[in-house]
Amino acid sequence: MNSVYDPNELQSPTQREGDLLARLPTFLAYAKQECDHYRHILNDIDVTAISSRQVLASVPVTRKSDLIGLQAKNMPFAGLNASSSTPDRIFQSPGPIFEPEHDSKDWWRMGAAFYAAGFRAGERVQNCLSYHLSPGGFIMDSGAKACGCSVIPAGPGQTEQQLDIIEHLRPQGYCGTPSFLNILLQKAKEQGRDISSINKALVSGEALTPPLQAAFKAAGISVSQAYATADIGLIAYEACPGSGLVIAEDILVEIVRPGSQEVVADGEIGEVVVTSFNPDYPLIRFATGDLSSIMPGLSPCGTTNMRIRGWQGRADQTTKVKGMFIHPEQVERIRLSHSEVAKVRLVVTNIDNRDQMTLHCEVSDAERNDIESNGVDMTRIAQTMKDITKLTGYVELVSAGSLRDDGIVIEDLR
Repeated sequence: MNSVYDPNELQSPTQREGDLLARLPTFLAYAKQECDHYRHILNDIDVTAISSRQVLASVPVTRKSDLIGLQAKNMPFAGLNASSSTPDRIFQSPGPIFEPEHDSKDWWRMGAAFYAAGFRAGERVQNCLSYHLSPGGFIMDSGAKACGCSVIPAGPGQTEQQLDIIEHLRPQGYCGTPSFLNILLQKAKEQGRDISSINKALVSGEALTPPLQAAFKAAGISVSQAYATADIGLIAYEACPGSGLVIAEDILVEIVRPGSQEVVADGEIGEVVVTSFNPDYPLIRFATGDLSSIMPGLSPCGTTNMRIRGWQGRADQTTKVKGMFIHPEQVERIRLSHSEVAKVRLVVTNIDNRDQMTLHCEVSDAERNDIESNGVDMTRIAQTMKDITKLTGYVELVSAGSLRDDGIVIEDLR
């Protein structure tokens, strides 16, 4: 690699590890002083003695799946934020889960992912993640600007207008979900539109499947992946194709056995747990709910940080649909909104490279046969699903006893 976004990407692994561990005691002491949440969970822990991964493993894990309940008791951020720091924006992701953002340069640390994907100063980037309530659009926006790019804040949807913008402004790059990039390519082909200016893309929020990779390659678009969350920002990014994802600088990543604090052996699949040295929003042993595993060796591109294999599933039933998290609690809220429905199960599939969700609603056979007389209003259920998840889905009625009593609320069949 001739150049990198941050020279630290090329430092020796020993130096990086030593520097991060040396920062731990002071940073943990800061979080204990500034954050209500960490003041509580670190109360009986001598943080000055935490200077190794082995000792860090004794610190309780804070799970993303618990944030809905924790924030309800201590709005808006459950005391994970520094009390002396005022956020510039407050987002609401599905759940609901609230996240802060500050306007300092590259606050989400996304610049490295854009640079590795080939984005350079002076280029234009069409950003097709949403800027509305959830932070995805701003996360991408900040990373592109950190590389000196001009951002077109297009957001998702409005395909016709998106194609007009591409033809008029001729952006060199795209960022957003891979499925929406594919929609743009298909629509452009159908209508004979020229979007050939786009030659690179940074995608996130969904799986980059082999069929999508093939479609992008055929269109002459070089596509790289970034793994980021609304809480942490960038966790890992693709430095060279097919070689896993390189962990971002300034964070410590552990792979932990789901439901425990125990770190698994290298190569074993476990939950991604992150300690982020962000003074505005300290996250200490923050369990993302995503599964991955550590890859051996270093990236052939020259970056020296550890690598993970990318997303390998979820530690709980939470899943992503069209780049948006869907939580079991949301599915339960849908059920509680409709007394005629006894049980529900959200089934997620992928058809023609597009995510699709169908809510299976268990009702009595009498109600199932009485749809036309409004015994069960499927349109109203579908609207409730859209109101709660912010996504459109289908509703399917099933007979009483059809849904298994196995505890599964969200069934991901992709």
